[in-house]
Amino acid sequence: MTSTLSVLTRNRNFRNLFLAELVVFGADWFVMVPLLVLLPKLTGSGVWGALVLAVDTGILALLLPYAGTIADRFDRRKIMIISNVAALVGVLLLLGVRSAGTAWLAMLGIGVVAVAKAFYSPAAQAALPNVLDPEELAAGNAVAGSAWGTMTIVGASLGGVLTAIAGPYACFWVGAVGLVVAAGLATRIRRPLQAPREQGTVVPQTWTAIREALGYIGHRPRVLALVTVKSAVGLGNGVLTVFPLLAGLYGVGPIGAGLLFAVRGAGALVGPILMRRVLTNRAWLLPGLALSMSAYGLAYLGTSVVSWFPLVLALVFVAHFAGGSNWVMSNFALQGEVPDRLRGRVFATDMMLATLAISVSQLVVAAVVDVVDERVILAGCGLVTLTYAVGWRIATRRLSLTNPVAAPQATTVS
Repeated sequence: MTSTLSVLTRNRNFRNLFLAELVVFGADWFVMVPLLVLLPKLTGSGVWGALVLAVDTGILALLLPYAGTIADRFDRRKIMIISNVAALVGVLLLLGVRSAGTAWLAMLGIGVVAVAKAFYSPAAQAALPNVLDPEELAAGNAVAGSAWGTMTIVGASLGGVLTAIAGPYACFWVGAVGLVVAAGLATRIRRPLQAPREQGTVVPQTWTAIREALGYIGHRPRVLALVTVKSAVGLGNGVLTVFPLLAGLYGVGPIGAGLLFAVRGAGALVGPILMRRVLTNRAWLLPGLALSMSAYGLAYLGTSVVSWFPLVLALVFVAHFAGGSNWVMSNFALQGEVPDRLRGRVFATDMMLATLAISVSQLVVAAVVDVVDERVILAGCGLVTLTYAVGWRIATRRLSLTNPVAAPQATTVS
């Protein structure tokens, strides 16, 4: 743990990028958890919460291919800053959600935030190898992979507590302030966030650039395997829709809903940190990815049959320990397979497939959430992920990631 986290103290530019992501993820959860608790109270239905989640992930899936080309063509630091300002506008719209008649503002506000995230995420992911030296990549990925989990713990748990104490609108203001802070941190990154282009090199226009990236993925089985691996957990992500309903079932209210999201984040935090040693042994990456997907599915199958809330929390932790491990292992492997000039587009495609899977899962759950028992939904999502994991491993059993194809380019840390 000490050696992994030391990259934060040595590398100022990575530290600023990491802290900016921490704040962005924290703001996201300070907004989403209170909103998912608020909407059923205002409307008397779980459908609005499911629709908000589907809008969030659906917009991401639609925009990510285009956003990836932007991350490869323009200054990634500026993209991150502008995205934070746009997300701020979306969060402020949520302050108008006061009744069933204004619930549509939740979808509009989250839609604006989703647009901002679609541009922010590929830029931040593609920039990561550019602020790390080659010997720091494994440790840096482990730390960066923990950012989402860290702030899910903080944002989700504190969001649930603050919602119970001061109401959801106080949480929305906290999220807005966080986005301003994140934009300020991005301005402090001094290292270039993309490798210098060779003289005369021009990133092609949007659709040509997308076709180039898709062609690159389609002709490289290792890359194709890696950009499809997150979809397993994505297809099981409809479970998030029933978290507030599950908390109501156990009689634990907003604090219980916050705890469910928080232990989800705790698993996603611990998983990447403990995967540090796996990242240094690329031979373990593909088996590890298959194992992580399977563990996620099995944990939610277990959650559907237990009746003690603390055990539910433990199984949710296990599921997202596996999910966080899956995320950081696939990101690290992709960084070794894809050259810098294509990295934004390939990561955008990777995230697009994952978010599309999440959106499909959430839309299916939205269609049945008011008529199907919460436990049946949990079991269904877990079974879908487990089935995908088995099929993916069979399809990739002959592949090996022992030697990375693309060595990240680095410049001197200042």
